[in-house]
Amino acid sequence: MKKALVAYFSASGVTQRLAKTVAEAAGADLFEIEPVQKYTSEDLDWTDKKSRSTLEMNDPSSRPAIAEHVDHMDQYDTVFVGFPIWWYEAPRIIHTFLEEYDFTGKIIVPFATSGGSGMGKTSEILQKVCPAANVLAGRKMNASVSEAQVKKWMEEMGL
Repeated sequence: MKKALVAYFSASGVTQRLAKTVAEAAGADLFEIEPVQKYTSEDLDWTDKKSRSTLEMNDPSSRPAIAEHVDHMDQYDTVFVGFPIWWYEAPRIIHTFLEEYDFTGKIIVPFATSGGSGMGKTSEILQKVCPAANVLAGRKMNASVSEAQVKKWMEEMGL
């Protein structure tokens, strides 16, 4: 694997723990995708049809603003993108991140945490968001996965 980046969004800290493990296993740089407007616990209440996260996920055009940006994205060949699963897919802020850069010829590797739901069609959706990239099949993992387990996963993908 050439130069890699692990970019992640973590609303509660769970995905952040996993992202750090993935970065260590891949020998990759680490970047947190932070929203300009932080999410509160009320924003994340998926049972409330008027919560911010619910409204964003119900609006396919929603693109929450990102606070910081990756300098020199062109130096990375492989970008691991981590996030919690929301409504069987990546949160809309991941779309914001992916649409911000030119991923032509790059490998994008989604990984996710979830309290119960699977990845759904996340990889297919992200491939549509950045069609010039090679989006690999994503994997849902537990935040306590070991570095050795992550390395095995990367080997299975040929990375």
